[in-house]
Amino acid sequence: MSARRARWALGVGVTAISFAAIFFKRAQPTPPLVAAGIRLGLAAILLAPFVVRAHIRRAWDAPLIRSALLGGSLYAVHFGAWVASLELISVAASVTLVTATPLFLALVALGTGRDRPTPRHGAAIAVALLGVGLIGAAESGGGALLGDALALLGAIAMGLFMLVVRRHPKLDVLAFTGVACGVGALLLLSAATLLGDPPLPPTPLAWRSLVLAALVPQLIGHGCLAWSLRELTPTTVGLATVAEPVGATLLAWLWLGEAPGALALAGCAVVLVAVAIALRATPRPPVDPSPGGAGRGSGAL
Repeated sequence: MSARRARWALGVGVTAISFAAIFFKRAQPTPPLVAAGIRLGLAAILLAPFVVRAHIRRAWDAPLIRSALLGGSLYAVHFGAWVASLELISVAASVTLVTATPLFLALVALGTGRDRPTPRHGAAIAVALLGVGLIGAAESGGGALLGDALALLGAIAMGLFMLVVRRHPKLDVLAFTGVACGVGALLLLSAATLLGDPPLPPTPLAWRSLVLAALVPQLIGHGCLAWSLRELTPTTVGLATVAEPVGATLLAWLWLGEAPGALALAGCAVVLVAVAIALRATPRPPVDPSPGGAGRGSGAL
């Protein structure tokens, strides 16, 4: 997979995940853990053939299985916390905070020395923080600290998920995601049962919204993000996902009537500039001198 294709996959992935908050909002009043669990459960069912295929091909080893189980646990934390935040703060504020992943990944990279951000990446992070700050300031949920904290918890969990995926640059993305979704669904729905939440969405609209959440942001969106990690660094992928609040803010305006103010629109523009800087900072993959070699980019381990 070339870095150019990885960028295209990244663009498709970011566009797809921008619909997630809208579908979850339309699924209310489904309890957050139930909504998140059903989304992951539906995705796991759709991905089951790829998991079986990987098993038949003996593509699983112990480290990969452990990573998939850990990834599923992180999925549960990410989606459970984030969907809960959508009941407390606006779409723009929630999605802005949950996409703080790049800052977390940059701190990890600085601490470990692996995938260390380039000076251009550092500039992109600074510009991105300015943009998401503008959006968050314009669309904050009136001091709903719990909602803010839940969205930030979701951001940290997604950053850790990206680092787990990064360990296996040649993994079968669909099979890995299928197992992670299944584990995440089991954990979320078990937690919902313990809390006494109703196990099913209460309306046909909620069901349709959760099916779409499984198909578009989960399968297409997260699948493309995981694929792009084969060639692009977690910092680059994380920075690109900062564009999600832009799409989510505009979609919330069109579908839910949550009209953004001038400050939020300015923040969206700044975020797009940051994403452009980040993608331009991604080095081209070196040319493999061996016969027929295609080379691998900086995302290879």
